[in-house]
Amino acid sequence: MVYNIRPLANGLSTDHPVPGLPFVDDAHIPLDEGPEAIEAVGRNQGEGMWGRFDHDYVEPRTAWSAFTTDPLKHEYGWSVRYHPDHGRTVLLMRDDDIAPLHSLWQNGPLLYRAGGYWWDGSTWYRPGQIWDPVTEDYERRAARAAVTVSAADMLDGRTEPDRAYVHKVMTFDPEEPGPDTWLDHLALWAQRHQEQENARPLERCLVDLSSPELSGDRLLGVPEMAAMGNITASTLRSYLSRNNSEVPMPQATISGRDHWSRPVAEDWAESRRRSREGVREVMTAGDRHNLSPGEAAVRDRFAANFQGTLWERPDVRKRWILRSRNEAAVQEVSDVLAWNVATSLKSVLPTDLLGPTIRHAVLDDFAGMLDRKTRRGKSAEDKSEIDAWKLPLSLPLAKMLDWFIRHYPDSAQWYIGEIMNEAHRRWNIPATVTGEALRLSVVRDSKLPADVVNEYFTRVVPGEQSS
Repeated sequence: MVYNIRPLANGLSTDHPVPGLPFVDDAHIPLDEGPEAIEAVGRNQGEGMWGRFDHDYVEPRTAWSAFTTDPLKHEYGWSVRYHPDHGRTVLLMRDDDIAPLHSLWQNGPLLYRAGGYWWDGSTWYRPGQIWDPVTEDYERRAARAAVTVSAADMLDGRTEPDRAYVHKVMTFDPEEPGPDTWLDHLALWAQRHQEQENARPLERCLVDLSSPELSGDRLLGVPEMAAMGNITASTLRSYLSRNNSEVPMPQATISGRDHWSRPVAEDWAESRRRSREGVREVMTAGDRHNLSPGEAAVRDRFAANFQGTLWERPDVRKRWILRSRNEAAVQEVSDVLAWNVATSLKSVLPTDLLGPTIRHAVLDDFAGMLDRKTRRGKSAEDKSEIDAWKLPLSLPLAKMLDWFIRHYPDSAQWYIGEIMNEAHRRWNIPATVTGEALRLSVVRDSKLPADVVNEYFTRVVPGEQSS
């Protein structure tokens, strides 16, 4: 997501000016000397300064991005994105924003425009809002009929570059309004740009995009945007005033009012439905405490249980008499209620569901380890190659097995036996080796004393000797 990361100005050496932003002289940054030189300007050069460069994930040999704190005014920084076919972008940023933008540039985007629309060299995409757990990235949704607008398209000969100027970083004030006649500034940039050696043709200098979904008559204001997200306009305005990163940047500001394209609003509404809060909303509909069905069932079960214990049992109800309200009496009632909870645990988390789940998870961990051994040229059937310490469980699974043993030791015994049986059947792993692998994984992070864990496995694993 590119939300809330806004450039302050264009560097004069950029190939792709951002519309509406002023131009700042970047001659004191070694832009033509490569990413290492840009990084070196700020990296380890003093307090409040930093720099970094990285090659691109998509084209690691030729494309790169870099940033550095400005050496003259540390509250600013420079972000540079370079591609051998598509030129470079140079932006003046707030120093706190250069690292986040650097991260966003690492997965393909070359340009950002219109509140987060981005270009990868061939296609314009809408702001990423819908998370894809398979690719571990936001879904790429192309803008409809998007056309790239170049500097040559925008310069029609009626501009007056003499009315424009280039800022110096030391005197630049980001709070000043942007240029009223930005095309004059673009014309001045074009003059300076064409004076550079091997200058990129203006026809290939990208400035903006045009798309039907970005036309002014199709944009949505705050009331319509809020309705799409199923919230009130005042709530959305509150989000915007707090710079809430979950709200997409507006595609345009008209007469001081934010506007969004309908597809961006629709994506935002979908992302809200898919969010943790949105998913929980589905599962809590109608409950008086907004609990999920499972939580509500636990509440109702123990509410009825406690009601029966506290009121329907004469030996407990007498504790309500004033003279019986003392610490010992309260402790006795508390113990009864706690005992009810402890003995009801299987109704909250049934072992016939938890046990098979852990069994499959452990065997999957084993299969992954053995598959890696096979890819390294070692046979998984060779028992001499399969030692207990070579079959470690992942940490979350080891802790889950430890929890299972602590809460249901007898049920855990049964399912550990199932694991040993299946490991022997699939891979000819001796039960003692499987049992030792499980013991090593559990004892490492167990909440039980090591001697208790060791004794438990001595009694569970066939032929296991006390450690």
